[in-house]
Amino acid sequence: MTQTRRPINSRQTGWAKKTARWLAQTRLTPNRISQGSVLFAALAFACFWATADTGPAWDIALFLIAALACQFRLLCNLFDGMVAVEGGKSEPDGPFWNEAPDRAADALIFTGAGLAVGSLALGLAATTLAIATAYVRELGRAEGLPPDFSGPLAKPQRMALVTAGAVLTAIESGITGTGYTLFVTLWVVMIGTGVTAVLRGNRMIRRLKSNGEN
Repeated sequence: MTQTRRPINSRQTGWAKKTARWLAQTRLTPNRISQGSVLFAALAFACFWATADTGPAWDIALFLIAALACQFRLLCNLFDGMVAVEGGKSEPDGPFWNEAPDRAADALIFTGAGLAVGSLALGLAATTLAIATAYVRELGRAEGLPPDFSGPLAKPQRMALVTAGAVLTAIESGITGTGYTLFVTLWVVMIGTGVTAVLRGNRMIRRLKSNGEN
């Protein structure tokens, strides 16, 4: 199992190990932590959506809360695996809960960001491509290949971009009352995620052909 995990540098840090040990001693299961990521994504969605009908003062707080929710979503993604593996609390249905909530979280965050900038289509496009990158990775794994977590915009990078975009948009909203930064951020996410899906697909095809020739 550990050989197929997404490489995350923060997994080796002291604070992450201590937090994972503490969580493992509680009644929280890895599956519940995975499910929690959807709740934080839903909070981000609600905050993004609300900015469409509020003024600059509220927008600052809402964008900052959305940014924080995106980071808590990533923390759930970090600690569910650590509690399962390092904490010895893995569950038979863990593989489902490790993946399904991530797809729902992507949909909520990017759709909410699209609503915030007045372009639902842009949010849905980013959502579709984010799901496509995961699909290509899992398709390769189903064919016996190592999971491809490469970028340029894998999940951690996408969330970092959206978080930065939300924070910068909060600042922009306070200064000018506009939200162009998040609009540009979504375009970057959409294009970068599309490139990621194509690159992963090309690598999978090459590996499958190479295996067939051996």
